[in-house]
Amino acid sequence: MELTAEKRQESGKKVRHLRKENKIPAVMFGKGLESVSLSLNYLDFDRLYKEAGETNLIDLNYNSESHKVLIKEVQYDPISDKIIHVGFYKPDLTEKVEVNVPVEVIGEEENDLIKSGEAVVLVLLQEITISALPTELKDAFVIDVSKLTEVGAAVTVAQLDYDREKVEIVDVEKDEAVVRLDYAQMAEEEEEVSEEELIEGIEATEETEKDEEEAEDTAES
Repeated sequence: MELTAEKRQESGKKVRHLRKENKIPAVMFGKGLESVSLSLNYLDFDRLYKEAGETNLIDLNYNSESHKVLIKEVQYDPISDKIIHVGFYKPDLTEKVEVNVPVEVIGEEENDLIKSGEAVVLVLLQEITISALPTELKDAFVIDVSKLTEVGAAVTVAQLDYDREKVEIVDVEKDEAVVRLDYAQMAEEEEEVSEEELIEGIEATEETEKDEEEAEDTAES
């Protein structure tokens, strides 16, 4: 997977015009590497990010140079939810890195308990942290729930499918459940949002807008 970028000189408030041109300010950094300020085509990055996530090495090309990097930090506008800044990490390919790998559930349409509405799948761990060489990172932990035949059945960390010689799971016990079948709730009560909570949300949004420029400056440093 490849992505083309351009070097940029703008920083702070000056990057706003890039976003008006449907570009994203970005930075590449790494151990012993002087950070490089870049700009990206929004649509190109959005497509690649959906495919690569944060666990696939990509070739970042600019100024006739190519660097193998991981997408490390993606910042979103709190109002529009559009991407406003990207951080690329250039790892040492001979050293292990830690990344969060998403859990993906399949086989629900083949599980009789789920099809009948008697049970639902609870995903207890949305992500699992692993340690591996950058070239050995997993896209996802795929769990097939079609073979879970009773309510309460679970798939634990120890039962996950991965190469244990190359990948290490960290910060979680091996007997911890990743997904579990549970009884389906007949109804869900809607939580009422109090006036105080609405006001707090508005104030938080206003505070975020005030701090946006400061956040951009920090990201560029």
